Amino acid sequence: MSEKITIKEIARISGTSKTTVSFYLNGKTEKMSRETAQRIQEVIEQTGYRPSALARSLSAKHSRLIGVIIGDITNSFANQLVKGIETIAVQAGYQLMISSSGYDVEREAQAVERMMQMGVDGFIVQPTMEFEKIEKKIQSAAKPVVSIDSQSRTPRGMWVKTNNDEAVREAAELLSAAGYEKFLLLTAEPGILSTRMERTGGFLDELRRLNRPCEVVILSENTEAEELTAAFQERLDPMVPTCLFVVNCWALPKVYLALQPFREKIPHQIGLIGFDNQEWTGFSSPTVSAIHQPADTEGKHACRILLDAIEGRNEEAPNQILKCTIHFRESTR
Repeated sequence: MSEKITIKEIARISGTSKTTVSFYLNGKTEKMSRETAQRIQEVIEQTGYRPSALARSLSAKHSRLIGVIIGDITNSFANQLVKGIETIAVQAGYQLMISSSGYDVEREAQAVERMMQMGVDGFIVQPTMEFEKIEKKIQSAAKPVVSIDSQSRTPRGMWVKTNNDEAVREAAELLSAAGYEKFLLLTAEPGILSTRMERTGGFLDELRRLNRPCEVVILSENTEAEELTAAFQERLDPMVPTCLFVVNCWALPKVYLALQPFREKIPHQIGLIGFDNQEWTGFSSPTVSAIHQPADTEGKHACRILLDAIEGRNEEAPNQILKCTIHFRESTR
């Protein structure tokens, strides 16, 4: 009977209204008589009724649920972002609903719609550049949203990011000074994420300033290491010291494997630098130079900003930029 019983049935059996039963289930008993509350309690015990957690959260002021939408939940950077978010959320008594968008705006919209139906209190999103319309829908529903790592085409509102542009410019300058005369920039389609645009744009701008040539190679997640090896054989001139800069953290392992036939030329003729991958870049042979983002910290800051907005405290700075660190290792001069 507990699976079929409804608030309407509880109200009918106890001789009260659905509103009164709802107040009782949400602990709002101060305006009802002790006899009414006792009658409702007895019916609930007799029927074995168990209120839906979702229904109760939707009727409450806060569900204590946070919607988190990440581009690719499988990579280590995303894992660290979510870990940071969860650390702060759990401390504050909130739970996460997590979805991976695959950097696709339609999947972003679907995830937001599902999470809105579940009554989340707010969102933390690693948005594509097309997220703007979805963001407006969230805001029209009076739900706060914090962008993390990337931003939409209108970077207003609340966000946390790292100083990608500054970091890649510094790396380009130092690598050029180390004697690399040519560069290959390997990236997934830059226009999808603001992060990619900052990294590619900053790196290319700095190399133009330094009068260093750079070729851009567009990758996809389906690009195999063998394909890259063939591309490197065509593009790498043994007489010209060349450095490869890998924009995407998921691409760095593929590029590293693709360079194995050139291993003896690293780092003097061929250099390699990428982003993140802290779990292996410091232990490989050769070790790999990388620009590291404080992903865990970024997640924590994003969650603090969101909770601050949900609970109306106005204590957190709504826009925060965290600093990357460059680790030069054996794969570069």
